[in-house]
Amino acid sequence: MIESNTLFVRDEDGKELEMEILFTFEDEERKKKYVVFSDPQSEDGEVFASAYDDAGNLLPIETDSEWEMVEEVLGAFNEDEDQE
Repeated sequence: MIESNTLFVRDEDGKELEMEILFTFEDEERKKKYVVFSDPQSEDGEVFASAYDDAGNLLPIETDSEWEMVEEVLGAFNEDEDQE
């Protein structure tokens, strides 16, 4: 379980970047957990997503259907944010 509001990832150059966790969620059907995060230093508003295991290790999202499900959840999250 990811318990803080930040995580660290490595970019293509191997540089470690601190990311801000926007939210986490579980998909019961796939029995997987996901984290959605962004770079607070970036102004482009790009959002990233990854699966993760019980130890908090990031795992790739592997299929188009998995990406579609994540995008649906992200869309619902954005709608909720817009209503607040």
